[in-house]
Amino acid sequence: MKSLKKKRRVQIIALAAVALVVSTALIGYAMRDGINFFRSPTQVMDEPPAPTEVFRIGGLVEDGSLVRGEGETIRFNVTDGGAVVPVTYTGVLPDLFEENQGMVGMGSYRDGVFEATEILAKHDEDYMPKEVVDSLKEQGVYQEPNG
Repeated sequence: MKSLKKKRRVQIIALAAVALVVSTALIGYAMRDGINFFRSPTQVMDEPPAPTEVFRIGGLVEDGSLVRGEGETIRFNVTDGGAVVPVTYTGVLPDLFEENQGMVGMGSYRDGVFEATEILAKHDEDYMPKEVVDSLKEQGVYQEPNG
């Protein structure tokens, strides 16, 4: 009688382990497109990612680099003080997007240009994404906002 209970217990534990492995694999598979890593312009220039990799880049929009009027495509440079990455974006920019302000873009890096599919800008005068602040602090160019 005891061996039957022991056998049943082992079967239940084995089934639970298999269920755990399968559910972990399914969660990882579902999240594969939802995980986008953040990179600073310096990291992108030091180790260029594969053209198929989608990631986020952030920094300051370089002063004097914003070019509009080429159809729907907008060109600008993003910098963290250590490196500059050219960016192209087709679409409507956020209202608060301007030169010398923080931004985060999502897209991929192809042929030396970051092709953005989404651009996020600051929320107010003092807002800057945490990743951008950390990157600028590493470069030694971050300045605390006034106020």
